[in-house]
Amino acid sequence: MLRIRNLCVSYGETAILRGVDLEVEAGEIVCLMGRNGVGKTTLLKSVMGLLRSRGGSVTFEGRDLTTATPDVRARAGLGYVPQGREIFPQLTVLENLKLALLANPARPRSVPEDVFDFFPMLRTMLDRKGGVLSGGQQQQLAIARALVAGPKLLILDEPTEGIQPSIIALIGRVLESLKAAGRVAVLLVEQYFEFALRLASRYYVMEKGAIVMQGGVADLDRETIKPYLAF
Repeated sequence: MLRIRNLCVSYGETAILRGVDLEVEAGEIVCLMGRNGVGKTTLLKSVMGLLRSRGGSVTFEGRDLTTATPDVRARAGLGYVPQGREIFPQLTVLENLKLALLANPARPRSVPEDVFDFFPMLRTMLDRKGGVLSGGQQQQLAIARALVAGPKLLILDEPTEGIQPSIIALIGRVLESLKAAGRVAVLLVEQYFEFALRLASRYYVMEKGAIVMQGGVADLDRETIKPYLAF
């Protein structure tokens, strides 16, 4: 579904991504791990077209999106939940969700009900402004907003960061449900090792802007990956 080949990104003269190769197949969850500052967020922003690459390619369902703008990528089926959530604080929960309808190729006239099935709390807060929600509530809103757009691939950047355990468990159940239904593939950036281990089928590890390990999660153990993560 998603194929990244030899992707290179620089900030000025400083190389951040150095020839990254990564793939996500339809219906699977792939976890990208590594310490802070190794280039994980840069990779996700490059996939979404928020950063321009200096080399390599990004293809999605066989379509070359390397030079496509972020809105084109969103309408092609890429959903993105950035680190820090970035919901619109002055808009209500419902207004945040309705904005995502613009990217949904099916053009639904209202927010799909299954979004509220995943995150029941949101139904009780539709008129509340996003900026007054707690961190865990904002994370639920951010993921729900991405799902409203009807993505084929959901890209999540550190969804458990700073979130209480009950919300982490809820997010895990939502991702498991999406995986079981085969509706949405997931590319998950995560440092919470046990969370990633439980959800993903394959993993990649980044170090200094390059992929240094990859494989099936079933073959992964804590000691092998420990040098590359902040436990």
